[in-house]
Amino acid sequence: MTEVRAVTDAGLVVAMHMSDGLVNAPTAVAFGLVAAIGLAVAATRARADLDERTAPMAGLVTAFVFAVQMINFPILPGASGHLLGGALVAILVGPWVGSLCIAIVLVVQAVLFADGGLTALGTNITNMALVGVFTGYAVARALRGLATRSRGGLLATAFIAALVNTVVASLAFVAQYAIGGAGGAGLGTVFTLMVGLHVLVGIGEGIITAATVGAAAAVRPALVYLLRNRAPALRVGSTGGGVAR
Repeated sequence: MTEVRAVTDAGLVVAMHMSDGLVNAPTAVAFGLVAAIGLAVAATRARADLDERTAPMAGLVTAFVFAVQMINFPILPGASGHLLGGALVAILVGPWVGSLCIAIVLVVQAVLFADGGLTALGTNITNMALVGVFTGYAVARALRGLATRSRGGLLATAFIAALVNTVVASLAFVAQYAIGGAGGAGLGTVFTLMVGLHVLVGIGEGIITAATVGAAAAVRPALVYLLRNRAPALRVGSTGGGVAR
């Protein structure tokens, strides 16, 4: 997904990376717990997807996303964006490993570069490492028949998955702000900026994701998680109510 940074009339900077104080303490704590539980499940599930062949790929994907996120580009006057890569990592290394990759990037950014607040780390991980990655994978998995049919189908699948996960992640941001927003801007303003701009910039995210996935598939298609025969659909467990394979 692509991050948008825009300044409201109230002086609030609205970005996919939440800053400290944008939501109240109870909301930050609650989503911190959501993020911790989600990552714990992902870490357990990721063990089945990592081996001597795929582990280096996960490291490369993490480094790539981190490096590309350092490059910001203008979207509109007063707004800029950069690649976040939810659908990208999901397609290349799967949702479980991919969510851990994005979470690592977010932690490093918050601790070393102050990109996103430490108290908002839980909300940011929830939006980008969980909602963004798993939405991107769900869309890509639903279109897997198209993706495996031809190179054009793969590119279209990557584009659509990236576009959809961008918008859904922005909706998660708005939902968190609706629950405990403390940034001084009205919910309508936040919704219009976040969702409206992310519908637009999702196109750019889709183009970048499609180009990257296409390049990876051209070199080593066997390393693209979505193209493997064992890439599973996500389903809800019948007893625990959690996400399972």
